[in-house]
Amino acid sequence: MEFEYTHRAARQFSKLPRFVQKRIAKKMRFYASQDDPLEFAEHLTDYREGEYRFRFGDYRAAFDVQNGRIVILKVGRRDQMY
Repeated sequence: MEFEYTHRAARQFSKLPRFVQKRIAKKMRFYASQDDPLEFAEHLTDYREGEYRFRFGDYRAAFDVQNGRIVILKVGRRDQMY
């Protein structure tokens, strides 16, 4: 399954420290290579920021699945996400 970032999420991602960007990118490639990446995701109860989320240590990525693609809507520290 492929993934893409919205403009907003790409901007948020670019503001993160470089080592965090590398960790998130590596983990996203891992998730995208799996048969069912949603098995690693948590379903969110409040859909305003996305239907699912991935966890990367203290960072989170909220996303939706659209047309067989993971669309990253928001990326940030855990305390700033919700």
